[in-house]
Amino acid sequence: MSTLYNLPIEAQDGSITTLEPYKNKVLLIVNTATACGLTPQYQGLQKLYDTFHNQGFEVLDFPCNQFMNQTPESDQGINQFCQLNYQTTFTRFKKIAVNGPNTCHLFQYLKEQQPGSLGKSIKWNFTKFLVNRQGQVVARFSPQTEPAEIQSAIQELL
Repeated sequence: MSTLYNLPIEAQDGSITTLEPYKNKVLLIVNTATACGLTPQYQGLQKLYDTFHNQGFEVLDFPCNQFMNQTPESDQGINQFCQLNYQTTFTRFKKIAVNGPNTCHLFQYLKEQQPGSLGKSIKWNFTKFLVNRQGQVVARFSPQTEPAEIQSAIQELL
């Protein structure tokens, strides 16, 4: 039986890994983009990470280039952009597909657990999934939901 923790995902170096190291933590899993009107949300994501990381909270960043080619850089270029412009320190994985036939296993799972307004499709960059310490996907937030608006939901799970 598939769980959030045993699905294969690609680390930035291309190796196959899982979310097993994040077991018993509260997770915010986000598909991101570097050239999107919502890209400044990186700042809010970093603030959440800084505020709650010591309490067992992680932001997991999955860059995606499926929406109007808004993440054209290589994985290394994405890292440089995020570190230079937003000083991000949370974990970033390899660029993925979140919709269509090449959707990564993790996002297939997340969409099945928390369908959105478009059913099992991701609407846009910066769709956010909140996962409790037991690995249950407890909420899905739209791209327009600012990270600060999720703070109370995170606090309830910590």
